[in-house]
Amino acid sequence: MGGDFHTNYREETLISRLESSRQSAWGRQLLQLGDCADELAQKLAMKLVEGKLIETTNLRDVEEQLAGCLGELLQAEDFDIQYAIAPLRNLVPRPNRVSLFVTAFVIERLINHRSVVDIYGTDEEIYNVVNQEVTRLIR
Repeated sequence: MGGDFHTNYREETLISRLESSRQSAWGRQLLQLGDCADELAQKLAMKLVEGKLIETTNLRDVEEQLAGCLGELLQAEDFDIQYAIAPLRNLVPRPNRVSLFVTAFVIERLINHRSVVDIYGTDEEIYNVVNQEVTRLIR
């Protein structure tokens, strides 16, 4: 006969607090992103082009696409975000979800935009540039 399984109240409480803390940090990041999305899109476009990770015929188009990506992130459901970042989840040890979402956008969708000639950076190089700008504006 099998034994009874009793959950550990302390363990459940700790897990609940960690999950709550993670969700509240994510909410704060999204609020901060809403306040600086246009500025972030402009800086990201400039850094990606200056770093020769993206070659484009029109920098303004790239800025607009990145601003659209950030707007999409602000409106997205958690499932959609997880689905978009799934291929890159193991790119770095402790990834920033905003940076992963933007990196996935650049790699998978921006590459097909009419003003983008080519993307030369590796996934990790693009993530590092994106994450550097994201962490400057969003904490």
